[in-house]
Parts: sequence; structure tokens; C-alpha cells
Amino acid sequence: MKKITVLKIGGNVIDNPEALKTFLREFAAVEGPKILVHGGGKLATRLAERLELKVQMVDGRRITDKGMLDVVTMVYAGLINKQIVAGLQAVGCNALGLSGADGNIVTARRRASEPIDFGFVGDIERVNADLLGNMLEDGLVPVFSAIMHDGHGTLLNCNADSVATSVALGATALAPVDLVFCFEKAGVLRDPEDEMSVIPEITAENYPPLKADGTISKGMIPKVENALKAVSQGVRSVTIRSSARLNDGIGTVIR
Repeated sequence: MKKITVLKIGGNVIDNPEALKTFLREFAAVEGPKILVHGGGKLATRLAERLELKVQMVDGRRITDKGMLDVVTMVYAGLINKQIVAGLQAVGCNALGLSGADGNIVTARRRASEPIDFGFVGDIERVNADLLGNMLEDGLVPVFSAIMHDGHGTLLNCNADSVATSVALGATALAPVDLVFCFEKAGVLRDPEDEMSVIPEITAENYPPLKADGTISKGMIPKVENALKAVSQGVRSVTIRSSARLNDGIGTVIR
């Protein structure tokens, strides 16, 4: 394989049927072996509320007790995953929906309860690159939900950005990997109100001053820092771009 592309989408796409349809068509047109990782959107929260389960968030991260684990597994690994797979089949992309437990392809460990007990939330430990390579060689397109497992019968809710990064790093054993995070903006912006102010490239050298002067702030800091870490560990490049403009070349490349 010459190159593998790993793409991650989140709730801004999943919660909008038209945006999702457009994205899946664009994704299907991406050349070469590719992998899709998706988050969960708002559907799990709405279902939990209907079931009268308490929804708890800390710093934007969901606390996953046993009841919420059941909900996110049903929604993320079930409904959303299969809707995405069916949508890709409709545009001629032979997708295979997966959780980490399927084929034992991704294992995780439950996060320590200190300083915050997030419940059944996991951090990735291992990606089975050989199995991933077999799927890609057979022309299949793996579609990962963020539901992983610990190898001992327990499912775990993982952060989808972390899943995408771990899968990309695991795939580097097979071929050069480009990782793409798709969200609602055109890229990392100098001015959050100006879609034309995309920073074209971020490196380990020019990132610190961008952070120091506040150009990169809040939720973009961990996204960029995780991207820089992925590049330092072997991913060829990371791009942050709009899911609606997947193939137009606009976005922030992190090298």
C-alpha cells in the first residue's frame, strides 16, 4: 500500500443528515485505502434523557456509568455506525462497521478513577495492524465507532479523536498514513469569525507562539497538540479541515 488515509468525523456531521450524506459521498471519492472513525453526536444524550438517565459531563467529556454505557453502545456502535455503513454502501464504498471488540482489533484499558471517575471510559492500548491490513488489502473500508473493549468482556466508551489517532498510529506499520480531522470550520483559524483566515501549516516550531498569543486557544489546543504528537510518533501528516470541503485542499496541515 502506498498510503492510508484515516478520517474522523464528529457530531457536527452526524447530527445533520444532509451534511452526513454529502460527507459520505466525498469520503467515498478519497483514493486509496481509507478508514473512517466517527463520534456519537447528540442522539445518545437525547435517548438517555428519554430513559430518564442522568447525563453528566466534565470539561466536555461524558461520564459513562453502566446505564450510559448501554446507551452509547446502542447508539454509537449500533444505530449511528450502521447508518454510516449503509450510507457508504449506497455510494459504492464497501464499508465494514466495527467496534474495538470486533476481531479484537482495538483494545483499551479503563481510565483510572483519580482525579475524576469517568466510569466506563477507556484509553487505547493496542491496535491489531495485521487484521487492519488484511481488511484494507481485501478492499474493505473499516468504519470505527468509539466503543472499544478491554479484552476481558468489558466495553468502554473512548474519545473518538483518540481512537482516530491510535488507529492512524497503528496503521503506520502498514504504510505511510495521513490523518484528517473533519469539523465545522475550514481549518485552524487566526480569526474565529473569518473562515478565510486558515493557518495553512502548523509545526512544532511555529505552534508555541500561536498558543502564547492566544491565536490557538480553548478546545483547539488539545486537538493541535494531539496532532503534533501523532506526527512525532510516525503519522506523516494531520489535517484539520471542514467536513463539507473534504477534497478542495483547504485546511490546516500539521507536520
